[in-house]
Amino acid sequence: MAPKTSGEIEQEFIKSLKQSTGKDLEKWMAEIRAAGWKKRSEIVVWLKQENKFGHMNASLLAGFYLNGGKLVYGNTDDLLENQFAKAEVMRSLYDALTSFARKHFPNAIVLPKKTYVSILENREFVAINIKAKELRIGFDLGDRAFDETVTKSKLSGPMPRISHMLTITNAGQLNDQVAELMRQSHERCH
Repeated sequence: MAPKTSGEIEQEFIKSLKQSTGKDLEKWMAEIRAAGWKKRSEIVVWLKQENKFGHMNASLLAGFYLNGGKLVYGNTDDLLENQFAKAEVMRSLYDALTSFARKHFPNAIVLPKKTYVSILENREFVAINIKAKELRIGFDLGDRAFDETVTKSKLSGPMPRISHMLTITNAGQLNDQVAELMRQSHERCH
């Protein structure tokens, strides 16, 4: 069974909100607005302390509020398209990279997130940042030393355990070495 996407989690939360709290999304948006909170952290604390929300649900609701009352993750196609907004030239390289990953990990899921793309099999083992002139590929390689191949991760979005990264600018760089880095990261995560 594939893990739920962020968009699916949001949809489930919205569907159960009124039943679990007595208020729908529109009512909660009005409550947060009336409380006067502006920062995500303030909203989350208020929802947890004053309204008995769990952390994840408080974070979801704060995210909706700060996104103008709309879903943050909604549609994964939109999430991916937003990442190409300033990097359309990277689309063919991205397609080559995801095909390369699927070739080596046929059960992997490619899951666009808000600021990056996750490649996972139960757990994320590769993360991709789409930049204007390059793709940054992140791996969980633990305490492996940094060298001319992999450097300290500078990816935005994934968890800190994505410790190393490799930068590519053309499909010719997708070689056995990249496949081996993916394999090592996969092994550490699983």
